[in-house]
Amino acid sequence: MISAFERRLKDRRDELEWLYMELYDRRDRLDELLERMAEAYRQRSQSLRRLDAKREENPEWFRAGKMLGMTMYTDLFAGNLTELEKRLDYLTGQGITYLHLMPLLKMPHPDNDGGYAVEDFDQVDPSLGTNEDLSRLTAAMRRRGMSLCLDFVINHTADTHPWAMRAKAGEQEYIDRYICFDTPDIPREMEKTIPDVFPETAPGSFLYQEQMKKYVCSSFHPYQWDLNYRNPAVFNDMVCSMLHLANLGVELLRIDAVPYLWKEMGTTCRNLPKVHTIMRMIRLITETVCPAVILKGEVVMAPKELAPYFGTAEKPECHLLYNASTMATQWSALASADVRQLKRQLDDLHSLPAHCCFVNYLRCHDDIGWGLNEEFGRTIGIDPLAHKKYLYEFFEGSYPGSFARGERYNYNPVTQDARTCGTTASLCGIEKGLYEGDEAQVTQGIQRDLMMHAAMMCMSGFPMLSSGDEIGQLNGYDYHQDPDRWEDSRNLHRIRFNWDNAALRTQPGTVQQRIWDGLRRLEELRAGERCFGPDAWVTTWDTGNRQVLALVRRVEGETLTCLFNFSDQFQTVHMDAMEGEFEDLITGERGPCSTRQLWPYQYCLCRRRDGQ
Repeated sequence: MISAFERRLKDRRDELEWLYMELYDRRDRLDELLERMAEAYRQRSQSLRRLDAKREENPEWFRAGKMLGMTMYTDLFAGNLTELEKRLDYLTGQGITYLHLMPLLKMPHPDNDGGYAVEDFDQVDPSLGTNEDLSRLTAAMRRRGMSLCLDFVINHTADTHPWAMRAKAGEQEYIDRYICFDTPDIPREMEKTIPDVFPETAPGSFLYQEQMKKYVCSSFHPYQWDLNYRNPAVFNDMVCSMLHLANLGVELLRIDAVPYLWKEMGTTCRNLPKVHTIMRMIRLITETVCPAVILKGEVVMAPKELAPYFGTAEKPECHLLYNASTMATQWSALASADVRQLKRQLDDLHSLPAHCCFVNYLRCHDDIGWGLNEEFGRTIGIDPLAHKKYLYEFFEGSYPGSFARGERYNYNPVTQDARTCGTTASLCGIEKGLYEGDEAQVTQGIQRDLMMHAAMMCMSGFPMLSSGDEIGQLNGYDYHQDPDRWEDSRNLHRIRFNWDNAALRTQPGTVQQRIWDGLRRLEELRAGERCFGPDAWVTTWDTGNRQVLALVRRVEGETLTCLFNFSDQFQTVHMDAMEGEFEDLITGERGPCSTRQLWPYQYCLCRRRDGQ
């Protein structure tokens, strides 16, 4: 009787072999990879093999309406992995089914870019625990119906990684694992077409390494060296590190900086065809060894550039991608009280094939980059640069009349581009209201916060919260006094979780209770309503009002019309196609949905069953 591994490999081997040989033309390396895959399967526990079998029967498990994600830093939330395990009941109380822990593999200190400079892809950082701690945590999470997501930093290593240290020592085998040149000629030519990731703090894509006497590709920070995926040894070792994490119980791998994996002269070194060859091979390998694991790609691109990273329905790549563009357009809609760009953004996403699934979120560990659809913006009278400046000034609180409190990030004086940092609560006006002792401002800030979350949760895809948003956590300004952190304004929202404030979520009338209960109501509706199931058809709808966004979700026999007022004024909407009586699942009111009046920042979820 053949094993599950042999059965799955039989279905995938021809394609995997063809892709590998096309890319590397190294039969010996392919044979080595296949043996290491078999060994990873042999080391997979019986409980994880049972999960593999269950997920093979239901490969769309992550699309269920009950799915709710949260992202956090282990140390900021609980200190370490052992203490985090003790806090799982808190997350269960929020209905979390998916927990994304920010990078926790061995890293240098203090320069590690929030953990994205990795010294060892197979070992938990000692400051956070051990591999055994991680394995115990994932087992405890599975018992609660929760899945763990970890970052896998596929594009680069820390310059203190053993490979980099051996490269610095002159070992050619390890020099070849990085993108290195003896003279500046090729690097300087490549930099003519490669956009800077951090133009202010880390301009350029190459650095001169004195010890090696070579120019090394470094797309992000100088202490992060890009890996050479033309070398099959790099691919084999990195994939096997992924399988090692999967065998520790990690169920979702967030593949970092996917578009950057392949470099070619005369290109932007983004989104090149070989990237998709690599991602397709990774999908085939994980489906063979550990089909319970899914891949989430970090691809911060325009919608038209996202679809290729899903692959095709027949030859898929990533299971999930981040919906960064909608995050930006949603905040833009809030600042401008104009949903037209947001509606267009959602329409673009809805036009993608059905197998494309996005992670929706308001905030994450990173900034808000104002990458809006400039071409469409011009058609509705929006000047792209003026609007971008308006947005980052509005959300830092310097624009007259702004309710937000945040900070700029990565300002480029040449292009006048900048990004925005801050927690959801602070950007929605709660911080300003509390600081000024104005309860009316606080109440309206909470309403903005909940409306923004409601819109995010009603969109097609997978909702993810940022830790602390469930209790309205505010910006943390103490990083300005920390020399290890003060240069990175993203630390404004990378703050220690306030457990004292979390305890206030049960006290009526507190900010924490109002936000917690409001989110729980939305989360419970999403988990229980058929229209949030994976088979729902989702589209935007014309409201006849640029201040109000409408989303319609439909399954057989039922329609859910979701309305969101992005303005601080009463608004009326007309939706002639929405005839019949609806029940508002938020207020319990019944009545027609064809004409509705919404108070400032109100959101409605109106359900109609056929025959009503």
